[in-house]
Amino acid sequence: QVGVQAGLEYLQRRRLHHLPGQPVPVLRHPHCKEVLVHVRAELPMLYFHPIIITFCCCSVVDDWVEAYKQDRNVALLDLINFFIQCSGCQGMVTAEMFQNSHKRDGNKIPSNRMDVMQKMTETFDEVDYPVIRTGPYWKKFKANFCEFIAVLVQQCQCSILYDSYLMDTIISLLTGLADSVIRAFRHTSTLAAMKLLTAVISVHLNLDVNKHNAQRLYEVEKNRISGKRTNYRLDQLERKKKELVEIQNMMHAIFKGTFLSRYRDIVPEIRATCIEEIGNWIKTYPDVFLNDGYLKYIGWMLYDKQAEVRLKCLLGLQGIYSRKDLVSKMDLFTCRFKDRIVSMPLDKDHEVAVQAMKLLMLMSQNCEDVLSAEDCETLYQLVYTTHRPLAVAAGEFLYKRYLCLPAYFLLICFFLESELHKHVAYLIDSLWDWAGKFLKDWECMTTLLLKNDEGDGKVLNDAQESALIEIILATVREAAEGHPPVGRGAAKKILSVKEKKIQSEDCTKITEHFIMVLPQLLAKYSTDAQKVANLLHIPQYYDLDVYSTGHLEKHLDALLSEIKDIVAKHSDLSVLEASSRTYYILCSEKIAIYSKVDCARTQLIDELMGQLNQLLDGFWQKVSVTHCGDKQTVSIFDLLCLLDVQIAAAMKSNTVSKSFIGFVCFIQAFVILCDWLLILSHQDSNNNEEAIGLLDYLPSTSLQEKLLFFIQEHVFVEEEEGKEGRKDESCKLDNLHKKRSLLAAYCKLIVYNVVEMAAAAEIYKHYVKTYSDFGDIIKETLSRTRHRLHVVADLGLLLQLFQTYAESQDSSTGVDLSSASFINMKELARRFSLTFGWDQLRSRESVAMIHKEGIEFAFQGTTGTDGKCLPPNLGFLLIISEFSNKLLKPDKRVVCSEGGGWGLFLLLCCSLGLYAALIHQLYYFFIYILYIFWIVTV
Repeated sequence: QVGVQAGLEYLQRRRLHHLPGQPVPVLRHPHCKEVLVHVRAELPMLYFHPIIITFCCCSVVDDWVEAYKQDRNVALLDLINFFIQCSGCQGMVTAEMFQNSHKRDGNKIPSNRMDVMQKMTETFDEVDYPVIRTGPYWKKFKANFCEFIAVLVQQCQCSILYDSYLMDTIISLLTGLADSVIRAFRHTSTLAAMKLLTAVISVHLNLDVNKHNAQRLYEVEKNRISGKRTNYRLDQLERKKKELVEIQNMMHAIFKGTFLSRYRDIVPEIRATCIEEIGNWIKTYPDVFLNDGYLKYIGWMLYDKQAEVRLKCLLGLQGIYSRKDLVSKMDLFTCRFKDRIVSMPLDKDHEVAVQAMKLLMLMSQNCEDVLSAEDCETLYQLVYTTHRPLAVAAGEFLYKRYLCLPAYFLLICFFLESELHKHVAYLIDSLWDWAGKFLKDWECMTTLLLKNDEGDGKVLNDAQESALIEIILATVREAAEGHPPVGRGAAKKILSVKEKKIQSEDCTKITEHFIMVLPQLLAKYSTDAQKVANLLHIPQYYDLDVYSTGHLEKHLDALLSEIKDIVAKHSDLSVLEASSRTYYILCSEKIAIYSKVDCARTQLIDELMGQLNQLLDGFWQKVSVTHCGDKQTVSIFDLLCLLDVQIAAAMKSNTVSKSFIGFVCFIQAFVILCDWLLILSHQDSNNNEEAIGLLDYLPSTSLQEKLLFFIQEHVFVEEEEGKEGRKDESCKLDNLHKKRSLLAAYCKLIVYNVVEMAAAAEIYKHYVKTYSDFGDIIKETLSRTRHRLHVVADLGLLLQLFQTYAESQDSSTGVDLSSASFINMKELARRFSLTFGWDQLRSRESVAMIHKEGIEFAFQGTTGTDGKCLPPNLGFLLIISEFSNKLLKPDKRVVCSEGGGWGLFLLLCCSLGLYAALIHQLYYFFIYILYIFWIVTV
């Protein structure tokens, strides 16, 4: 009893001080349930709407139904307050207000009821309300709120549902709240009304079944005997028909009173709720709702501006088109809105696009000839999109509609016709979830290549063979790596245990098959550079232990022999890189085949070096008749000098030299030169005695100037607008790629301190201007240089700021702080400060050095000893201020103290220069406030 009394007092206090929408704390008492049971007899039970979350809705509804049977006005008042409080309103409807609101004046809504709505609106003062709140509690609350309405209708269908009072009151209340100007009332009541109609439809279906059963029993009893039994069946049938009429009236009242006014509401959540429920009504009761009179609302809302509403439309249509028994009634809707649905996979919202693609998949399966060939061709191309869920959905559409027969010819033809030959990895990734078994049939694909000329049916041409080899490589990569290609997903996904097992099995299958087949493929296509380059990428996905455990060394010998022949035949860079990569993979010291592969690699290198020496001997005999020294020994510096001559010749001429064979040639020459300089400056004498004379070699000042001039002329010089306008987009992208290659090669010299830091300053000044094209390269250069050289790297950054400031300085007036050049300089400094990141301790020394050197630069050139003349570079302090947020507090005091006599002057200048105008404005504002205060008090 003490526990019950305490619980009652507690809940009474909570009722007085409870903020609606806030969760009621659960009573921590061993007899908590008993407390709540007793409290229900004392307080309106539905007031405790948070209890619905913890206790069964059925028991709450049963108690309320019993209370309704005893006094329906009190119970309905409780229910009305329940809906109002679930909207987040703090007001309560009293018994007097409730009685006045039910006084009818003909067929009009009484003014008293409008007064009740107005009073509830006035007491509503919260922007947020329970239905839209986030978090697990409020999510559960919304779900149980909807469940409560469904249970209420279900529990009342056998008793009080047809008393012409309960449902009229509830529908009238929800319709009135749905027309309120308060969003919380509209949203909560619309949700309740839509769920109420859904529950009423379920009752209608049950009644319809019961009516048919009663009709059948009546016919049976009528034919058998007559009398009381027949009269009972007839009365039962008439009662069911009457109940059906009442239920239909309820359905029409809710639909016309709430749905028709709220499906166009300004709040997207309300529109989405209406569309979601009408989709459920159509699926649940197609005999009534599956017609154009109701489908049109879903079709219209496909054009809604909010993605949430469009998504609900698509999800509802998926449920309809997935049932073949309903599709036959969708002809007119499909004809009217098909074009809109076909365009929606290109929606800007990813989830809408994915669901639209899935809907089109269902339409294609269940509707004959609904999609034209042009529609399908457009949808097929979505397998190349970067958004993986959409690409996978498009892959399902492509596989089930176009590749329904597992014929590789169809896949090859589609790949070639799409003209996106560089994106085969995206195509395979899109199809992987649906056609994995088909794409993993490497035995069939390689047989098609090896026995192509012997086939009696279709024969692959050269382009189709190349496409099939690319497809094989893409499938091998997808199976071995287990994650989508670059651009589809932010990071590599974490594989589950099952996925890792499948990946391991696929790697074993790849190894066992291609160990035997790959040498045959390399032998067949040894003269085709593109095919060979793709095939040579396959060994990197091998499980190399299979060579020794499976006693397959003879196949390893065959592979090494084919690679050696390929290297001898080809000079194509992609082939040579693939060959080098294959040797690198096979030469792992941890595997048993290392010694054999290393021996083959050494033998190949010796042969190549012998050929190179012979070619160089012949070359120098022709071009260097007066060669000094031993002609038999060719130094690496000779090749370096040759490249230097070519670079200089290319820079002097405005047009590209014919002997240099265009722009690509001196790009390669420049990249090779940078690589040689990088290698020569980092030789390791421990493993190479001949390299002792090349240690610590750095390019001369003249060569460094030529390299920098070359970069400035061919990377940072903008093309004329007339020439640039005549180029197509692909040409512009190619030129940009070449420029990025040149800049990356030169930036490696900066990172490894091969060139002086002054060269880095010349590169850094283009950071802001060329940020979209080269910003990532310059930023990475600065980051890696700082990681390797620490403070030395930031000297180049500071030197660049010094140079830029000096260039913008006028001899008479100095630097204009409002000029565009100075603003750009501040932006450049701000961008540089962002490269330090959030770790202030790591960048402490560099930031302190920038401030110290910057302050010294700002006070250079001071005339006179009395300190009355301002330094000409004082404006540079504003540039340095962009780095101040990276400076630690102890370092701020050190920087100021090390300024000597200029320390206080620096603080004074900063204070006056930065805050004088603000202090001036604050002074007049303070005077104005005093004046207003004096007026009010007087």
